[in-house]
Amino acid sequence: MPAAAPVTTPVPTPGSASRSPWRSLRHTGMRWWSAANFLSNAGTWMQLTVQNLLVLQITGSAAATGLSVSVQAAPALFISVLGGAAVDRWPRRTTVAVSQALLGAVAFTTALLVALDRLDLTGLLLLAAVTGVVATVDGPACALLGNDLVPAEDLPSAIGVGALVHSAGRLVGTALAGVTVGFLGTASAYAANGVSFLFVASVVPFLRPVRDTRSDRDSAPKAPEPAPQAPDLSVREGLAFFARRPRLVALACVSAISSVFGRNYGLTLAVLVTGPLAAGAGAFGTVSAVLAAGGIVGAVLGGRLRRPSVRLVGVLAAAGGLLQAVAGLSPSLLVLLVLVLPMAVVETVSDTAMTAVLQTDPPVHLRGRVLGIWGSIGTVWSLGGPPLLGLLMETAGARGALVGGGLLIAGTIATGFAVRVRRPFATVLIRPRDGDAPLTPALETAA
Repeated sequence: MPAAAPVTTPVPTPGSASRSPWRSLRHTGMRWWSAANFLSNAGTWMQLTVQNLLVLQITGSAAATGLSVSVQAAPALFISVLGGAAVDRWPRRTTVAVSQALLGAVAFTTALLVALDRLDLTGLLLLAAVTGVVATVDGPACALLGNDLVPAEDLPSAIGVGALVHSAGRLVGTALAGVTVGFLGTASAYAANGVSFLFVASVVPFLRPVRDTRSDRDSAPKAPEPAPQAPDLSVREGLAFFARRPRLVALACVSAISSVFGRNYGLTLAVLVTGPLAAGAGAFGTVSAVLAAGGIVGAVLGGRLRRPSVRLVGVLAAAGGLLQAVAGLSPSLLVLLVLVLPMAVVETVSDTAMTAVLQTDPPVHLRGRVLGIWGSIGTVWSLGGPPLLGLLMETAGARGALVGGGLLIAGTIATGFAVRVRRPFATVLIRPRDGDAPLTPALETAA
């Protein structure tokens, strides 16, 4: 594979700045990275499609299937902050290459044990735990490496392209899983996933960032500096930064209330469709297809953003809450289908804006830890949200959960905006590190 030459991008003027959702693909490194991620996503979804069947085949227990998922998710809950600190400390491209190679080794090991019929529940849980631990480093490292391949103004486009790559990989991987297993057996799905990880690892050395980043220390030699001061790469500094950063705390609050009282449409809409609307499982499949189509449209629209802000995330989340409340009152399946499309679009654009803020707001030397903290927060809500929502549905019913949850989301965010206007946050100066802009105000970009 020929080395991708560094790409230099002129600073766009406001009048000539491109708003194309595909503008990030003009950079050679981003094109290679997107292709590698497509193959990796397809391999991962191929494996995930057969993994639950494998657990059932080994144990015959549905509870064991849930246990394997929990074991793999547990590291993200407890040690994501440590993984983020490792990403801040180690060279980024090397970190991604090594983590991808390790994930590939786990996939190949699983494939071999399955092929030899030597995999039991203990071994499966151990491999799932190892995968979860490596993912706490691989996740933020891959996200930040993708950032380095495009200038800051193209980051929303890169995130939107990534969402489309994820969706396309999911569709292809799920479709190939049945064919692959049918002709080659279950082990082949794990082996294919291992190959996809190794492909990503082989592409990484050829990637070149379009802008200098301090954390990717192996990308370019550094000029000698008199009496350099070692940056504080401790976990505590990352936690303290996050806690003192009003915009990040606000994002966490928006994410929390949206995750608990909204978004879990696979649960709420399934009950609404099969219950009050008296439709069947096939009707819910149609709703799911419309949600997926809305997600694709939202990813394209999100890629057109240039300066996402916390305010935009909040407005979109509140709008999504109001749409959810209206959807809860749908008198028919047709009305529900009309509403779920903009619900999915708004949710995806909001997620794109939120991800862009998370990956650009912190100083370079803190971004890995911020993403690690966010990984722990997201795991808490992904594990705790559905049970809480299920309890609300048992109390208020599907319509009550959708309407009440949507209004609560919109009302809470509106209250937050009102408090923010009456009591504006004070500007906090961030202590500079090597490679960061000196005396960066905490609220320098649009709040």
